[in-house]
Amino acid sequence: MSKRIDVSDLDVYYGDFLAVEGVTMAIEPRQATALIGPSGCGKSTFLRTLNRMHEVIPGARVTGKALMDGQDLYGQDVDPVTVRRQIGMVFQRPNPFPTMSIADNVLAGVKLNNRRMAKGEQQDLVEASLRGANLWNEVKDRLERPGSSLSGGQQQRLCIARAIAVRPQVLLMDEPCSALDPISTLAIEDLIAELKSDYTIVIVTHNMQQAARVSDRTGFFNIAGTGKPGRLIEMDDTATMFSSPREKATEDYISGRFG
Repeated sequence: MSKRIDVSDLDVYYGDFLAVEGVTMAIEPRQATALIGPSGCGKSTFLRTLNRMHEVIPGARVTGKALMDGQDLYGQDVDPVTVRRQIGMVFQRPNPFPTMSIADNVLAGVKLNNRRMAKGEQQDLVEASLRGANLWNEVKDRLERPGSSLSGGQQQRLCIARAIAVRPQVLLMDEPCSALDPISTLAIEDLIAELKSDYTIVIVTHNMQQAARVSDRTGFFNIAGTGKPGRLIEMDDTATMFSSPREKATEDYISGRFG
């Protein structure tokens, strides 16, 4: 089951530096939410707070609330590893484990969580995950070959298969197509359209056309200047954001006048 995430008054700090300030938004289940804005405005930083990935950086902390179906993701009794199991992440550059086979890459997260599976169950999960990532037909005859033997676009879909193998409810994607060619980008975009029927998806992208194509809702982040915190300027249905945004800064960014 996909989940709804409600964020309110979220501030993100790295030590004493306030990187992102006052984010309030609702991320709807079974929809794709795009986060757009100029470089350095806190989009990726905010994205990482949703599954506590930013905490791998010493001194990182948040204030405010982030609730998934009412559960505080930062509650004292909440294990960050459990959060990351429920909220998977796909990074900017494909990062399959190069010495692992395609099949073992898919199973890596499951094994990391110490889940014991019979061989037949493993095979079923590999096939289901690769089918879910629209990769099965391309790799089913070479599952024992290294993940690094695939093309860039295939590697990114392998990383998506690895993410969904642990059966998360939410998928975070941090510029998943920025290192890919147009054909591979189209494959990922088509995949996002399919996956959102089962998952809540949040994607950071610098590609305005991509945001318009793949997302149901769009949030625009901006920054007042160097050393200032990133802020969520506005958020709305994607069609509204791209046709009649409320804020002039949003219109200027989307139309290419800055950013």
